[in-house]
Amino acid sequence: MAVRAVRGAVQLERDEAGHMDEQVGALLTAVLERNELTTDDLISIWFTATPDLHSDFPAAAARKLGIVDVPLICAQELDIEGAMPRVVRILAHIESERPRTEINHVYLGAAGALRKDIAQ
Repeated sequence: MAVRAVRGAVQLERDEAGHMDEQVGALLTAVLERNELTTDDLISIWFTATPDLHSDFPAAAARKLGIVDVPLICAQELDIEGAMPRVVRILAHIESERPRTEINHVYLGAAGALRKDIAQ
């Protein structure tokens, strides 16, 4: 089984904990579904959030989805002038037989503009 990395992002409409849970949960669910993964395939997930998000830890949404035995960490994105606001990004390490070229990176909503080269 190979170790692969999956990227993804979502832009939040507002900085509220419930909204973050909903949107990050949707992102994680899409990553799992589009790559035909289960939580057993997850090795770790790195979350980043733009500096304008303060309401909750993005990793809390993963725990609410039942991802409880996977190492998770949150960090803050660089505060770059002109960057898209209210964005949560993920970098998930997974075990998968899929070749790198078949990994589906997931950029939901407006976040699709961030990585048009790999967004599915």
